[in-house]
Amino acid sequence: MSDEEVFIGSIDQGTTSTRFIIYDRLARAVGSHQVEFTQFYPQAGWVEHDPMEIVESVRICMAKALDKATADGHNVDSGLKAIGLTNQRETTVVWSKSTGLPLYNAIVWMDVRTSSICRKLEKELPGGRTHFVESCGLPISTYFSALKLLWLLDNVDGLSEAVKKGDAVFGTIDTWLIWNLTGGVENGLHVTDVSNASRTMLMNLKTLDWDKSTLDTLGIPLNILPKIISNSEIIGNIAKGWPITGIPIAGCLGDQHAAMVGQSCRKGEAKSTYGTGAFILLNTGEEMIKSNHGLLSTVAYKLGPKAPVNYALEGSIAIAGAAVQWLRDSLGIISSANEIEELASKVTSTGGVYFVPAFNGLFAPWWRDDARGICVGITRFTNKSHIARAVLESMCFQVKDVLDSMHKDAAQKSDDKTEGTEFLLRVDGGATVNNLLMQIQADLLGSPVVRPADIETTALGAAYAAGLAVGVYTQDEIFSSGEKMKKATTFKPVLEEELRKKKVDSWCLAVSRSFDLADLSL
Repeated sequence: MSDEEVFIGSIDQGTTSTRFIIYDRLARAVGSHQVEFTQFYPQAGWVEHDPMEIVESVRICMAKALDKATADGHNVDSGLKAIGLTNQRETTVVWSKSTGLPLYNAIVWMDVRTSSICRKLEKELPGGRTHFVESCGLPISTYFSALKLLWLLDNVDGLSEAVKKGDAVFGTIDTWLIWNLTGGVENGLHVTDVSNASRTMLMNLKTLDWDKSTLDTLGIPLNILPKIISNSEIIGNIAKGWPITGIPIAGCLGDQHAAMVGQSCRKGEAKSTYGTGAFILLNTGEEMIKSNHGLLSTVAYKLGPKAPVNYALEGSIAIAGAAVQWLRDSLGIISSANEIEELASKVTSTGGVYFVPAFNGLFAPWWRDDARGICVGITRFTNKSHIARAVLESMCFQVKDVLDSMHKDAAQKSDDKTEGTEFLLRVDGGATVNNLLMQIQADLLGSPVVRPADIETTALGAAYAAGLAVGVYTQDEIFSSGEKMKKATTFKPVLEEELRKKKVDSWCLAVSRSFDLADLSL
């Protein structure tokens, strides 16, 4: 079969939008469509999605992308071999197996309503915040799915009863979509993959199975949890009623893990994805490294049922591109996200302004859910360009904080092979089209930043995983980065070291000012 006749589809279900991209045998996008969906904010710090709207967004994107590829002369109907899926992680859904309807809105990963549950567990459990780190690699935090599930069990009328009857089931967005795609109430499959499962707080990183001790401690019944599978295997076929039917779903990864595959990250290589949040992962190979500097140990990927698992150190930043959306939607400083580069370029510095986007607390390496957003250093001289530039800098400072922690953790290993990661960062995600942002990132890191020709590496990683499972791609092709690097754009630092250090010190001071602000009353 010729290159032009083979295609892999990829569902990329993100925090603010869904897209479907169709790739050919050479991993070139031949058709795509994207739609945004509704963000619900019922209370301060609460963020929800409508799971049914997410399902519908996937349906629309599939149909539109197929139409576009076909209109451009690609015979996708006969050449589509498999579908990959990647998703926003930690976002939590419970639904009825009998009706197929969600029992509550999806609670989004950045939602902080579980703060009181976290405080209670920290006081009650030995080791406090780090009680579960040994098994799952994660601290007790509002971030992870298990605590969102506890909130749902405690607060949603009828849910506990539905659990007792065996009708209620739990899943992250990958699980919810696969269940719907494979038939829903008509024998839909209830599965998740190792990367998404590793973000629930419930999976044991060594056994890659649900941890009985953790389930017992939290009082979560095993029967509502999905089966855990690898990232690259034939899961099941898409059922009737979808724009695509009979095609196998053959790859599934959480978005940041998919980006690692899309960026060809082998052991010792790091990538940063800039989306609603920013997420930096360093592949540590088959060895799980426990962080002493505020990072998470997690699964990187497991590309097949019998393939070895690769682990990663991760630093998660809650607010990156979301801060730009805030400038657009809440302040009206810009009317579209892509305007921020031009606005910020009108000044050569922030004029001493520092913006800390702790809207819902701070994730790695600070882990302060009591932090709140602040803008400091404002003078009569400050204008909206300074603030726009400070917002861009805030993303880059946070990435630097995480990378600094990664280098410290990696340096503690006597057999460390990650030393070179300090000198090159692979970047991807929608915000990386902003050249000013990328230059600021290189300047604050003091090391090169490499942007691939195709910045949608999350969708590409899911396509690679699916294609690998059905023989369209090989591991050598996926992890051969030479040709990709030739087409990449490299941003090199130009900021003087002394100024870089002063800016970093000022940033850390600004971050400290954001602490203990969560309970301020009007």
